Amino acid sequence: MRLTRLINEYLIGWVILAVLLGVLVPELSVVTRASTPILVVMVGSTSLLLSLGDVRAVNRRVLAGVLLAHLAMPVLAFTIAALLGLSPALTAGFVLLGAVTPELVSPTMTALADGNIALSSISLVAIGAVSVLYTPASVTALLNGTVHVDSGRLVSELLVAVVLPMAIAILARSRYERVVARYDDYYTSIASVMVVLIIGGVAAANATHLRAVTPLLALVVTGAFALNLLGYGLGWSVARLVDATPAERLAGTFAVGMRDFAVAAALVVAAGFPAIAALPAVCFGIVEMVTSAAIARLATRN
Repeated sequence: MRLTRLINEYLIGWVILAVLLGVLVPELSVVTRASTPILVVMVGSTSLLLSLGDVRAVNRRVLAGVLLAHLAMPVLAFTIAALLGLSPALTAGFVLLGAVTPELVSPTMTALADGNIALSSISLVAIGAVSVLYTPASVTALLNGTVHVDSGRLVSELLVAVVLPMAIAILARSRYERVVARYDDYYTSIASVMVVLIIGGVAAANATHLRAVTPLLALVVTGAFALNLLGYGLGWSVARLVDATPAERLAGTFAVGMRDFAVAAALVVAAGFPAIAALPAVCFGIVEMVTSAAIARLATRN
């Protein structure tokens, strides 16, 4: 079995293993100190699969619908956290989770479900660009001073770790496609390894909370399930409203319902939020890996 296949097909297993290792070895939290370079590699490697031609070919009506659905996600996340009575720090974690880009492996899950890969990928890029201003704005507005938000630090982190590597990678693909395309089989695997690294690090930073099976942990997991499933429903519904094809609806479902837990967890650290604010991202990461795999399998069967 090729190494890339071993990494990609069993990503959920690697994520769970990384979380368990982080819980057992809290010292692994040192990984979070490298959150920015890990994000750069993760975003850049995935974006190398896209060219400017891919961007131009996407159905703009469906893309607009996906973007509108994305704008609602932080509000939805805040509402869920409020209904569960979570602390300001955990609420901040949920809002940040709702505001960040779609999960970097969402195009992969879209492909497994026979969905529109180009739409899924371009949604990732477009939301990445929008998130530079929207993420700090939504976090600041919704938290209303309950948790200190360094907007400048958050914007700079998004520019350096998300938008810049995306732009460079897409331009590189367009300019040197023959060279870049030689290694297409490796880019998603590299991104997957980065996902495993960051989720293990933030799990280690939250080892105390994850070790204790408490009502608090149960509430966070419940919130993660609610945000994930409602996001899927929102993405599917918006795509259906604009008369999207079934393949485009699947892309919209994954683009909205899957949130990039690794980016959210890394931004919690980079923005100086309390460590517990990464707990929703850790729980959400495990939840969305399981549910997305189930949807992909169901879609191909039907």
